[in-house]
Amino acid sequence: MRIALYPGTFDPITLGHIDIIRRAAMLVDRLVIGVAINRDKGPLFSLEERVAMIEAECVGLSKLTGTEIVAHPFENLLIHCAHDVGAQIIIRGLRAVADFEYEFQMVGMNRALDNSVETVFLMADAGHQAIASKLVKEIARLGGDVSKFVTPPVKMALAAKFG
Repeated sequence: MRIALYPGTFDPITLGHIDIIRRAAMLVDRLVIGVAINRDKGPLFSLEERVAMIEAECVGLSKLTGTEIVAHPFENLLIHCAHDVGAQIIIRGLRAVADFEYEFQMVGMNRALDNSVETVFLMADAGHQAIASKLVKEIARLGGDVSKFVTPPVKMALAAKFG
């Protein structure tokens, strides 16, 4: 069984994330969405809210692709999370050249820790390259329209947070 781990904070999940999830799900039998518990980032949404958003967004994708897609919170090293869920593959999305430098360093470190886990990069679709959760939150906080960047339920969740 091919199992992949797609990690991130998903605060909130965006159309860019959903695009990567859909495409990754077509490559594996089971896709684990690793929801990082990163207290240093101070997420807008609680872990429970982020997991619930991911699960809601992935139900249709799972049916569409025939791949089991599950959310899995984690607070340990990424490579340890990969071991915990039985993943042989780590999926990473790239939006721009700036992402590559950071991701290149991460791959090197992860391979030094365990070279049996392969990292696969998926380039963001051209229509989603500018989407970043941080920017989506900022637009929503300032009263802008985020409907081009997130699904309607996520847009409503953002509106509820920022009132």
